Amino acid sequence: MENKKGHLVAAIEPGSIAQEMELEAGDYVIAVNGQELEDVFDYQFLIDDTYIELAVQKANGEEWLLEIEKEYEEDLGITFQSSLMSEYKSCTNKCMFCFIDQMPPGMRDTLYFKDDDSRLSFLQGNYVTLTNMKDKDIDRIIRYKLAPINISVHTTNPKLRCEMLHNRFAGSSLEKIKRLYDAGIEMNGQIVLCKGINDGEELEKTISDLAGYIPYMESLSVVPVGLTKYRDGLYPLEKFEKEDAEAALAIIEKWQKRLFEKYGTHFVQASDEFYILAEREIPEAERYDGYIQLENGVGMVRLLLDECREALDSIKRETDVSIENREVSIATGKLAAPFLQKICQWIEEAYPQVHVTIYTITNEFFGEEITVAGLITGQDLVKQLKGKKLGQELLLSSVMFRSGEEVFLDDMTRDDAQIALQVPINIVKSSGQDFVWAVLGLKQECKEENQRNNGKNHQPYELEDLT
Repeated sequence: MENKKGHLVAAIEPGSIAQEMELEAGDYVIAVNGQELEDVFDYQFLIDDTYIELAVQKANGEEWLLEIEKEYEEDLGITFQSSLMSEYKSCTNKCMFCFIDQMPPGMRDTLYFKDDDSRLSFLQGNYVTLTNMKDKDIDRIIRYKLAPINISVHTTNPKLRCEMLHNRFAGSSLEKIKRLYDAGIEMNGQIVLCKGINDGEELEKTISDLAGYIPYMESLSVVPVGLTKYRDGLYPLEKFEKEDAEAALAIIEKWQKRLFEKYGTHFVQASDEFYILAEREIPEAERYDGYIQLENGVGMVRLLLDECREALDSIKRETDVSIENREVSIATGKLAAPFLQKICQWIEEAYPQVHVTIYTITNEFFGEEITVAGLITGQDLVKQLKGKKLGQELLLSSVMFRSGEEVFLDDMTRDDAQIALQVPINIVKSSGQDFVWAVLGLKQECKEENQRNNGKNHQPYELEDLT
C-alpha cells in the first residue's frame, strides 16, 4: 500500500457533510481546491466557500476528489488528529528569564516544552517572540487576518533584546511588528521586567516605541520576572524590592496619563504584583481598559474585589436565599491571600453564621519567591495543611490544577489530597461570583440561575502564574 499523505482524520461528526461524503476516521485530507494544507488555518480559510474540491486519501489508499456545495461558512464536520494539523513550533531562544529553565527535574515532559508558535497566540492567547517566524508566516497572518497576536517584546533595543533572548535574530525580528501594524493586525505586547536590565531608561524607551503602534498595538503589560530556587548556571537575576516596584510604577503611570490624554487608552499597565510589592492601592477598574491583559495578572485583584462585592450585594438583595451555618477553609498563595481575607471578612460581616479560615501556602517546591496560587503543588498543600482545622470543605482555585483535569503540577490528584487531608476539596472556577457562592455553600442550580440573570461568568477569580 502506498504511503499515507495529508492530514489524518480522527473523527467525523454525525450528520455532517463529511459523513455524507463517506469520509471516515483514518482517512487523510490532502488538499482543498488544489492547495495542499500546511495547517488548520489553511484548511479553515479554504473551506469557507460555497463550492470546494476536497482531495482525500482513504484508509485503503484510494484517492478521491470530492466536489462539495455548501453554505459559505458551513463546516465539513472533520476532526483532525492534531488540532493545529501540524507540529507545534518550539522556542529557539535561551531567554535569561525563562521560567521553564527554572523548573525542577523529574516533572512531566509537557511542562518542559517551550512553544513559540504564532498560531497558538491566535488560538490560545500564548505570547510569541517573533524570532521563530519567517516572512511567509507574517504573510499568512496578514492574509488570514489572524488577530490578535500576542508578542513578548521585553525591549525595543535590538542589541539588548538579542542579549535577553540569547538569539542573534531577536533584534531584527522586531521589524515584524511594523509589518503587522501596517497591515492593521491587532497586537498585544508583554514586557518581562528584569532588574537592572530592561527597566529604567530602557523601559521608558520600550513603552515610547510601542506606543507608536497604537491603535493596532492595543495594550502592553509589564510583569516582574519570576525567580524559582532552581537557577544554578542561569543568568544572575535579582528579585524586585519595594523601591524597584515604585520606580517601575512611576514610569508606567506617567505614560498611562500621557497616552490616555492623547489616545483615550492607558495602553501600558503593570501586573498586580508590582502594586502589591510597592504596597500601593490596586487601581480602579477604569484604569484597565476592559481588562485586556487579565491572563498576565493585570487587573485580576481589582476584578476579583469588584465581582465579589457585586455578587455579595446581589445575594443580600434576594429574599429567598437561605444561608446555613458553615465553616470552610481556603488555601492560596501569598499574593492573593490578603485580598481573599478582605472578601471573606465582607462575607462574615453579612452572614455571621459563616466562618472562613484562609491558609497561605509557602511555595517550597519552586521557592518562596513564587507567590501565585497557580504554581502551588499538591505536596506543599498537603504538607502545610495536615492537621489544620479545615472545616466542612477546603476551597481551592481551579488555577492550581491542570486545565480540564483534577491534577496538581506535581501530578498529585484532588482525590490524593482529599484522602491525605480527610476533607472534601471544592475546586472553584470562573468568576468572583463563583467564589462567593462557594464560600456560602449555595447550590449550583441557584448559581446558574443567578448567572443567567446578570450575565457574569467570564473571569477567573484567582491570581494565576504571573511569570
